[in-house]
Amino acid sequence: MDARIGIIGFGLRSSLWRYAHNPGNGSRVVAVCDSDERGRTDAVEKIGDGVQVMADIDELLALDLDAVMVLTPDYLHAEHAVRTLEAGVPTFLEKPMAITIESADLILETAYRTGTRLYIGHNMRHMPVIKAMRDAILAGRIGQVKAVWCRHFVSAGGDFYFKDWHADRTKSTGLLLQKGAHDIDIIHWLAGGYSTSVSAIGSLSVYGDITDRQDNSGRRMWDWYDTNNWPPTAQRELAPEIDVEDISMANLVLHNGVLASYQQCHFTPDYWRNYTVIGTEGRLENFGDGEGSTIKLWNKRSDAYREEADEIIEVPPAEGGHGGADPMLISEFIRFAVEGGPTMTSPVAARQSVAAGIAGTESIRSGGGAVQVPPIPAEIEEYFLRDQVKADHAGL
Repeated sequence: MDARIGIIGFGLRSSLWRYAHNPGNGSRVVAVCDSDERGRTDAVEKIGDGVQVMADIDELLALDLDAVMVLTPDYLHAEHAVRTLEAGVPTFLEKPMAITIESADLILETAYRTGTRLYIGHNMRHMPVIKAMRDAILAGRIGQVKAVWCRHFVSAGGDFYFKDWHADRTKSTGLLLQKGAHDIDIIHWLAGGYSTSVSAIGSLSVYGDITDRQDNSGRRMWDWYDTNNWPPTAQRELAPEIDVEDISMANLVLHNGVLASYQQCHFTPDYWRNYTVIGTEGRLENFGDGEGSTIKLWNKRSDAYREEADEIIEVPPAEGGHGGADPMLISEFIRFAVEGGPTMTSPVAARQSVAAGIAGTESIRSGGGAVQVPPIPAEIEEYFLRDQVKADHAGL
C-alpha cells in the first residue's frame, strides 16, 4: 500500500512532489496545504485532480497521513514543523531547518519529546560528487583530514535571493545561513566534526547600490529569473528592503581540530561549488558539482604547480534534480518515515550547520571576531545518534 504524503507549502521547492508521488510504487501525494491560492492551483495542475488542496494546516493534519513534507519559506519552518511533529506525523523539513538557533533547538526538542520521526532535506549529502569525495576520505585515500575549503560561486544570486523575502534578514537571518547551510553541512560531513567557533567578514557590495526596486510579493522566482540578467549591476526589480550580505567569508574551527573556510559570492559569472579537502597524505578537489563533474586526487609530492592529478575519481551518473540528489533524498525520507532506521542526513548535523551559519553572521555584523557555537543538550544529541530511538527502547 502506498504511503500517504501531505505537503505544506507548494512554492519554490514544490518540485519535490514528483519524487514523492509514485502511485502504485510506494507513495502518493494525497494533500497539499498552501495559504496562497496560486500554490493550491499549481498543486492541482501538476499532481492532478486526485490531490486534496486546502489553506488550513489543521485540515491537512486531520487527514490519515503517513508523512508530511514542510516546504514553506525558512522563517515558517519552526512553526510548521512543531505543529506536524506535535501531531505525530513523520516530518520532512526543508533546509535550513530554521533561521535561529532557538528555533532549531525547539524543533529537535519537539521531535525528541514526541518521538515523531524528523528528517531534514539536506539533499547535497546525496549528490554523487559529494558522496564520491566522502567515500574517498573514509577509505583513507588522503590520510586524516586536517582542512576543508569551500568556494561557492553563485551567478544566480541576484535572481534567487535579492528580489523576495531572502533579502530581508528578519526572514532569512542572512545568506551565510540560508545559502550556506548546504555547504557548511558538507564541510562538517567531509571533516567528520562540527564547528565550535566561527569568525567571518562580509558585506552588501553590489546589490545594495541598485535603485530599481519593487514589491515582488505577488510573484515567484521563476517569474523573473533570466540568464540575461547580467552584469549584476544591471539587475532590476530588486526587493524594496535589502539588508543581507552578497559576499561573505568565514573561518571555522571544528571540535576535532579540523580548520575550515567557506567563501560565498552572489555576483560571479558562474554557478558551482569547489571543495578542497587536505589530509595528512594528500588532497581532493572537485571541479563541477553536477553532471560531468570531476574529482582530482593528489597524493605524491611535487615542488611546483601540477595541474595533472595523481588520480581521477569517477563520479557516477544520476538523474533528477540537484545532480540526482533529490530523488534519492525523497526515497530515503519515505523509507525512514514508514520504517525508521539510519539515514544519510541528520537533524543534529542540520542544526549544527544552522548554528555555524548564525555564528558567522553574528561575527560579520559585530566586527569579525570569533563567535562560539552553543552545544546541543547531550540527551537530545544521543537520541538522534540512535536513529531517533529512545534509550529505554534501544536496550540501553
